[in-house]
Amino acid sequence: MFDALDQLHHHLRACRRCAEAGFPVAAPPIFAGPAGAAIMVVGQAPGRVEAGQTHRPFSGPAGKRLFRWLAEAGWDEAEFRAVNYMTAVTKCYPGPHPDGRGDRVPSRAEQELCRPWLEQELALVQPRLIVPVGGLAIARFLGNGTRLEEVVGRAFRRPEDDARLTPWARAHAPAAAQIVPLPHPSGASQWFNVPANQARLRQALDLLRRARDADP
Repeated sequence: MFDALDQLHHHLRACRRCAEAGFPVAAPPIFAGPAGAAIMVVGQAPGRVEAGQTHRPFSGPAGKRLFRWLAEAGWDEAEFRAVNYMTAVTKCYPGPHPDGRGDRVPSRAEQELCRPWLEQELALVQPRLIVPVGGLAIARFLGNGTRLEEVVGRAFRRPEDDARLTPWARAHAPAAAQIVPLPHPSGASQWFNVPANQARLRQALDLLRRARDADP
């Protein structure tokens, strides 16, 4: 357990758990944001651009699409990055997918090795709004097998919706947090070809807009 976020960050930057366990990850761990951030965005894992060039969360092609969405909700990218927290279920680039299409999905073992870092981030930042982006991050909070159509466009509030949250989320998400899932912002996703899913995304962005407007 760490007493301050900068202490956590110091140790997280030095983490090599997955590499030492033999997984083909590429350091450094990627995360950013201040203590007391109102919003925490949680993705799957950093991509090639984040790990090899920018060292900033969500700064590759998918991140550009995510920030286009956030612009619809009223945020300038620089403003959002300055005041909110951005991280992932696993912190290091997992490497390319074996078939050459996209990035490899972190294994359950890698997710477990990285789990304590996310728990500590939640405990120290205490966000009032959590935005899991993509299926793997959504599963961490709302359960494996959760379909995007079931959750995108909805807000899950603690403690009212605790029965819908995973035991892990009930244990580690702040008591008054609201969870607003977003689909993965991949340009290759077929999910957005369905008009009803585009409407769900607009509903989710409207929820984020309301949260922004309510920010004291």
